[in-house]
Amino acid sequence: MLSDKRLIRYILKKGSDQAWDELIRRYYNDLYFYLYRQVGHGDDALDLTQDVFIAALKGLNSYDDRKSSFRTWLFRIGTYKVIDARRKVKMTWLELKEVDWIEEKDFDNSLYQKELLDEINQFVASFKPQIQEIFRLRVYGDLSFPEIASLLGEKEERIKAQYYRLIKKIREEFSNHE
Repeated sequence: MLSDKRLIRYILKKGSDQAWDELIRRYYNDLYFYLYRQVGHGDDALDLTQDVFIAALKGLNSYDDRKSSFRTWLFRIGTYKVIDARRKVKMTWLELKEVDWIEEKDFDNSLYQKELLDEINQFVASFKPQIQEIFRLRVYGDLSFPEIASLLGEKEERIKAQYYRLIKKIREEFSNHE
């Protein structure tokens, strides 16, 4: 299996579609689920996943493997795409016939969890963009603190401190939801 660095070199020097396809296959599912957890809708996550890969291909010559892994770099692009998408959100209405209903007790529980997650995401969105990014990369991207620190060019201790201060604020804000 070729390294990401080698695949990227093939893409940049030879325009290799095969190498690009391999990178997409390697990271597609992780990126999709990262985006899906943030937007909560499959079609939107698919569109964003495609947008991220297009942006990554266009900006591939600016990728620096000394600053972060390719996966981490993709997730950062994904974070910005989610922020952009949220700015453009327009309300759409569904017809009742389009909704798949589930058992009432399961529905109540899943509705509560979705509402709580939406409230937490809105709460996090009220903080500075870098704090939002740390939260999303850690929670939705499942990146380690060293990866996030490397990606953002910050000290790991500072990233941890900001993350845990935010988690404390989230717990304080939502302690009555338990």
